[in-house]
Amino acid sequence: MGTPPRGAAGVPAPGAAGAPRSLPSEVSMTPAPSELGPAAHSATGPYQPPAVPDASASGTPSRTLSGTSTVEIVLPVYNEERALPGCLHTLHAYLLEHLPFPWRVTVVDNASTDHTLRVARGLASELPGVTVLHLNRKGRGLALRTAWATSDADIVAYMDVDLSTGLDGLLPLIAPLASGHSDIAIGSRLAPGARTVRGPRRELVSRCYNALLRYGLGTRFSDAQCGFKAARTRVVRPLLAATEDDAWFFDTELLVLAEHNGLRIHEVPVDWVEDVDTRVNVVRTALDDLKGMWRMARRKASGAADVAVPRRADPCAAHPDAVLAPARKRAVLTWELVCFVAIGVVSTAGQALLYWLLRSWWPAALANLVSLVVLTVLNTEANRRLTFRGSAVGAGRAHLGAGALFALGYSVTSAAVLLFQQADPGASHGAETLVLAVTSVLVTAIRFVVLRTAVFRRRPEGDPS
Repeated sequence: MGTPPRGAAGVPAPGAAGAPRSLPSEVSMTPAPSELGPAAHSATGPYQPPAVPDASASGTPSRTLSGTSTVEIVLPVYNEERALPGCLHTLHAYLLEHLPFPWRVTVVDNASTDHTLRVARGLASELPGVTVLHLNRKGRGLALRTAWATSDADIVAYMDVDLSTGLDGLLPLIAPLASGHSDIAIGSRLAPGARTVRGPRRELVSRCYNALLRYGLGTRFSDAQCGFKAARTRVVRPLLAATEDDAWFFDTELLVLAEHNGLRIHEVPVDWVEDVDTRVNVVRTALDDLKGMWRMARRKASGAADVAVPRRADPCAAHPDAVLAPARKRAVLTWELVCFVAIGVVSTAGQALLYWLLRSWWPAALANLVSLVVLTVLNTEANRRLTFRGSAVGAGRAHLGAGALFALGYSVTSAAVLLFQQADPGASHGAETLVLAVTSVLVTAIRFVVLRTAVFRRRPEGDPS
């Protein structure tokens, strides 16, 4: 028995059948033949929806094609008249053969100055399921925001026109979104299992940039700028309205906002081969990225990065006879106390050790300052990731709050050491260290109370997904 053809293109989202999407005034759209609807194709052609057995006789609801997730794949292009034909033909053939969802491909021309728009429109007339949007302004972020925000598909995705990312990663990218398990999916060149072929300069730049994001903004995803991403349309729309960048930082900004607002990001390790024919100005893009990171740090610290996105329900046991843990609030407090004490012990020991090492070269006040700064940063980050992991507070606000406590901790511990020196001028450095450790324990206890009640706030429980 033969396998029915897959990839019926141009199927509108449920509830919007045949309805054209609303586009900004600066955008023009060239429809594809597929948007005329399934009736426009031959009954035996490759775009006929797969036959679904009638299950009404057995009383089981049949899963029709209109009940599956629809996918729109966006290709942002700027002066790509050479690369676009090969990209579209390769992608189109792959989708027909391998993607088991109704799909559409949209080429977004970013104000190209060559013949890209003419080439794209010619390909759209040749390949069913391909549409073209034309923008009068340049910018990849602008292209993605425009296409995604006006899409009638359930899932929106994009990839680079050079197809550097292997297409075998497309179904793993879309599947967790179609199932509802994840909200955003990204291809990663740095995740375990990924394989890349690229020069040392690009490898170094990529790793340094993602390290800056992890340690500067507290992100957890591994690769912000791989041109291979997808999202559930309903979830990503509020984020699109909150993004500000129209260029290359758009990807990073979207992911930072998504993670900050508690969305689930799924990473797919990909095969990636560098194409050196690029339109990216590396130096200018790097400077823009640094400016964007600073802007995002300020937005997270001020609360401007908070977006009203659909929330997931709290985890619950699937087994009807599951033996559950104690009440949540009690379990949370126990977890927080245990983690905070453990981190506090390690931090106190670490500060004492660092102070003892620095005291051999520096005065007591300076050694205490440096040791306290270093351990405070590490302690705050550990508590943010472990102790108060259910909090909605981002890295910026957490470290600002901890910074306010830093003045108190430094004043108290420094005063304790100086008073001890005045009381016993001949005391050894070991005795000073002991006084510092005892005082730090008291400061740590106060710090827990303030962090729990004032700095970190927990997410509202029971929000719908």
